[in-house]
Amino acid sequence: MPTTRFDISFQNVTFAYENREVLQGIHFTAEHGKVTALVGPSGAGKSTAVQLIARFYEVSSGAIQIGGIDIRSIPPEQLMDMVSFVFQDVPVVSDTVAANLRMGKEEAQDDELISAAQAAQAHEFIMAMPNGYNTLIGEGGVHISGGERQRIAIARAILKDAPILILDEAFAFADAENEAKIQDALSRLMHQRTVIVIAHRLSSITDADCIVVLKDGRVSGMGTHDELLAHNPLYAGMWKAHREADDWSLEGKDGAYV
Repeated sequence: MPTTRFDISFQNVTFAYENREVLQGIHFTAEHGKVTALVGPSGAGKSTAVQLIARFYEVSSGAIQIGGIDIRSIPPEQLMDMVSFVFQDVPVVSDTVAANLRMGKEEAQDDELISAAQAAQAHEFIMAMPNGYNTLIGEGGVHISGGERQRIAIARAILKDAPILILDEAFAFADAENEAKIQDALSRLMHQRTVIVIAHRLSSITDADCIVVLKDGRVSGMGTHDELLAHNPLYAGMWKAHREADDWSLEGKDGAYV
């Protein structure tokens, strides 16, 4: 079992779903202690790739290794202990806020919950609820927004303290102010972990150690932001579209920025 390094290696991985090939011969390594970003057009296979790591699906051919060990030989409960997920669509159970947070660490003490929630920028909105951490949320309880769900998921990940962190559109519902605060919290959480990030907002991954560009289930290119801008037309085009979309969203109809 891997104990000190948690590199994740995709080795010629192919995955088919209902006779449709989603990934075709994927090969890359997300190194321990570094941030690897997966980018590409919608339907490129980014989310499928990270779901294979936790064996939500099984590879059709090839292998995924963690620390040199094929994940199929790692007991499922041990594999899940290694990985923390923060998804765009965050599940909450119909229970208290505290119970939802303890999904990251069942034995967590109250002070640990508060510390994790503060780091995830969740403590303030939790304390504004009728019963604070004892407030019921989900079906039959208090409704919480998508952004609040994501901050609870980040607090769970902080509590779990797993060596592998996978962020799938983790900032989808965050406004600019909270995104900056959450980025700061996650930067501490990422230290000495294997981190894989999926993001449509390319500006959030420009500092990634390695960016893997996917297209139609294949690797189109790999490198740093600057390397891909210079040598990968697909990535360069995506970056151009991203910058133009940002400019358009800031500019008013009369050309004044609002």
